[in-house]
Amino acid sequence: MSSAKATKVLLIERDQAKAKVVLEALDCSSYDVKHLSCIGISLLKEIDHVEPDLILMDVESPSRDVIENLNYISQLNPKPVVMFSEDEDQNTISELVRSGVSAYVIGDVNAERVRSVISVAIARFQEFQQLKNELKQTKNLLNGQKVINKAKTWLMAKKQLSEEQAYHRMRKMAMDNGQKMEEVAKNILSIASVLED
Repeated sequence: MSSAKATKVLLIERDQAKAKVVLEALDCSSYDVKHLSCIGISLLKEIDHVEPDLILMDVESPSRDVIENLNYISQLNPKPVVMFSEDEDQNTISELVRSGVSAYVIGDVNAERVRSVISVAIARFQEFQQLKNELKQTKNLLNGQKVINKAKTWLMAKKQLSEEQAYHRMRKMAMDNGQKMEEVAKNILSIASVLED
């Protein structure tokens, strides 16, 4: 028996024959599949209940509710989503990808390609999440640097300090109080706003 944790898959498929194809394709210790035969308001509750690693859905044409649900999932609890659909409309596909769909496959669920599509979707999702996290960290660093520079500029003007002196004063305050430079900068700007009111 493999020690690797099985991938939890939430399968959303109305057609029992198609669902059987997927269930047979994923019938091994690597996957733990929960089948949901309808899609609607219960989808978000079902996701909270099952806590899947991946959502696999087959819909003829994605409705507005489906897109809104996917948007909600993508923002609050992102996970890879694989969608099989007959809808070839480029606008719909673009909207679904923006809503968090990792792989959009036109045509029927095919037993031979289900696993490979899932593997690619998971890999793409993980790569996208990593890029998203890196972008968020970079934005936070830049925002922090802006706050530090603003506080430094205020100190230079109000205390007649050089840029280096202002920086060292802020650094000393951070070390003395066990704070980050950004926290010290925010405190300085908070005091500045009170003094200048």
